[in-house]
Amino acid sequence: MRVAGRGQPVEWRRELWGSPLRSLATVLLLALLMWIGFHVVEWGIVHAVFRPDAEACRAVQHGACWGVVAEKWRPMLFGRFPYEEQWRPAVAVVVLSAVTMLSAWPRTWRWWLVPLWIVALLLFVLLMRGGVLGLSHVPTGRWGGLPLTIGLAVVGLALAFPLALLLALGRRSDWPVVRTLSASYIELVRGVPLISVLFMASFLLPLLWPAGWQPDVLVRVLAGLALFVAAYLAEIIRGGLQAVPRGQTEVAMALGFGRWPVQRDIVLPQALRLVVPALTNNVVGTLKDTSLVTVVGLFELTGALGLALGGDPTWRPFYLEGYLFVAAVYWVLCFGLSRYSVWLEKRLSAAP
Repeated sequence: MRVAGRGQPVEWRRELWGSPLRSLATVLLLALLMWIGFHVVEWGIVHAVFRPDAEACRAVQHGACWGVVAEKWRPMLFGRFPYEEQWRPAVAVVVLSAVTMLSAWPRTWRWWLVPLWIVALLLFVLLMRGGVLGLSHVPTGRWGGLPLTIGLAVVGLALAFPLALLLALGRRSDWPVVRTLSASYIELVRGVPLISVLFMASFLLPLLWPAGWQPDVLVRVLAGLALFVAAYLAEIIRGGLQAVPRGQTEVAMALGFGRWPVQRDIVLPQALRLVVPALTNNVVGTLKDTSLVTVVGLFELTGALGLALGGDPTWRPFYLEGYLFVAAVYWVLCFGLSRYSVWLEKRLSAAP
């Protein structure tokens, strides 16, 4: 829909009813949406069962069984974490999410964010792992659900971004060796799927370590995810660097600025501002790609759903409702990221 100008009404009537063909298409589209909406409401609300009653769910022929969510929401969200200790991953998610949202506010982009992140990550690991302060020890193999999804995404991106920045600068370097190594790493990693990187990190890397000393599987998977995401982020950042006019660099160096101050204070802020939508797209993709860790024995949100329903024959027939619940959680996270991207882009474009 087009806007004729500031303060003028949107020309929605012309867009929807401006010609006989457009009017026919509008009527057909509205009819289709009403038909779909009627059946969705009938299935998901009118004939649905909301109480955790498996017998009532089986008795309903054409209705959703939301009772499976009411019955299984804790194993869906927290996986195999001990039931009586599930307050710990809940608090850990709140802490990590709060620090992430605080860091997303431009006014908080100060030096103290670094120690704050260190404290938040230590608290996250302390709550999840335990073993101190009277908390029972929970091995990483029992971590799962939403805490594992958010933890992998947030920590993986936090580790990948500095490496991506170095790779992007290295690929634009005047030194042939640095440029070649950076380009080779990016093209090599981007040429393989993430699932193969996770397999290598989980099963191949332990063969290269000395006997008797192997990093935890979660650490290996996190390293593989960070190395994989860094290659994609590096190309996004490089695109932003190339979009900054070269004349600005030349003028700044002519005024006496060094190479690194020019990159840090002039080029990088503009480059990152230009690629906010692309960076958000990569963040959303990384959040959803965490579901692949199930293949190496870590049960994040989708894997926890399989554990919650796969071993319970009473609720196993209601996978669809469980997947819709998990999809709703992913949608809330991804939609929030997209709205934040729009807000940040407008704020940065309005900044001097």
